[in-house]
Amino acid sequence: MKIGAHVSASGGIDKSIDRAQEIGAEAIQLFISPPQGWRRTNHTDEAISAFKKKVNDYEIGPIFFHGIYLINLATEKKENLDKAIDSLIYNMNFAKEIGAQGVIFHVGSHKGAGIDAVIDQIVESLQKILSKSPDNGVWLCMENNAGHGNQIGSNFEELALILDKVADERLKICLDTCHLLASGYDITQQHTLDIVMDNFEKIIGLDKLVAVHANDAKAGLGSKLDRHENIGEGHIGMSGWKTIIAHDAFKKVPFFLEVPGFVDKKGPDLENVQRLQVIRDSLNISSD
Repeated sequence: MKIGAHVSASGGIDKSIDRAQEIGAEAIQLFISPPQGWRRTNHTDEAISAFKKKVNDYEIGPIFFHGIYLINLATEKKENLDKAIDSLIYNMNFAKEIGAQGVIFHVGSHKGAGIDAVIDQIVESLQKILSKSPDNGVWLCMENNAGHGNQIGSNFEELALILDKVADERLKICLDTCHLLASGYDITQQHTLDIVMDNFEKIIGLDKLVAVHANDAKAGLGSKLDRHENIGEGHIGMSGWKTIIAHDAFKKVPFFLEVPGFVDKKGPDLENVQRLQVIRDSLNISSD
């Protein structure tokens, strides 16, 4: 189990590795372009070469990208749908170029229309993205949502519906712990976590789980609020993290922190990373 974090690529994609080193992250997630816009960052050959060298030098990995926030595969606006599809195709192919393992994204919102009204468009969009993505070596990963508004994928059934209809082994799942709790899945105790992950196995399949966003939750079970908290400081708590890390479903899945940070509130920091590493190591779980 690798304990990683979302890190900034500001100033050059290779700088993300430096920042990972500073906070003790063993794996990284990053944006390869500004998350709140459609504009793409021009990554120079020098920065890409430096990135690859630092990855090898520091033995950091796996590496995942996170899709931009504007992506909504259920949108009624064709222009925005086309941009979203192009953005994910770009991410998938750039991931192959630099050796990243996957691209994590939010499916989007049906805005009250219901999943049945938008499922065909979502499936067709994902099939188009995958048809223009590398044949192997890179996963496209849907992330579960907290359940607020009309976001798609806050329950296992919706994610499974999309997986079944797309029917492509490259389409995988990233589970966010804060979103799980907020959407009503109690992952804080051994017996309830067993039920949650047994259901995940039956409905989706553990072979589809390739990444975890490790975030504590500011709001409680079933709140439907997407509010991340530092490790141990929220409704999951340190006892909940011990339960999660010890569970067999997660022992070989990389964890990526997306927490606010203890000091400057600029994102994952050394204290947060070490809190999970200490639990993992105390349980004698491999860091491979």
